[in-house]
Amino acid sequence: MLKISNSVELADWEIEITQIRAQGAGGQNVNKVASAVHLRFDILHSTLPPFYKERLMALSDQRISKDGIVVIKAQSYRTLELNKEDALERLKELIQEAVKQQKARRPTRPTKSSQRRRVDSKTRKGKTKALRGKVNL
Repeated sequence: MLKISNSVELADWEIEITQIRAQGAGGQNVNKVASAVHLRFDILHSTLPPFYKERLMALSDQRISKDGIVVIKAQSYRTLELNKEDALERLKELIQEAVKQQKARRPTRPTKSSQRRRVDSKTRKGKTKALRGKVNL
């Protein structure tokens, strides 16, 4: 059971976790031990509320396929248990970030003094450039 929020939980049958061999250097044990984890989660066939599903599908995350399957690879730790926990935590964070309400952006206007400073600097620059003309003798 993965608890996302107070009212939303994911059952164990919804999350498929498979063991794989970790990539990279590791020594003698690396070719024998499958300590990395592939977590697969099908968004469309899950028990998540429709709002959650819509927001997750709208995300432009490379971990989410067009079919709505989330694939998370965890291989940071040396033990299978820690990698499982890491993958589940990352899935939880992904879902929570997707449903977080974004603050509405209110456009701001420049202050009166900043507008005045801008115009003053422009006129000063214009006067300086006007003095660069040819000198008539």
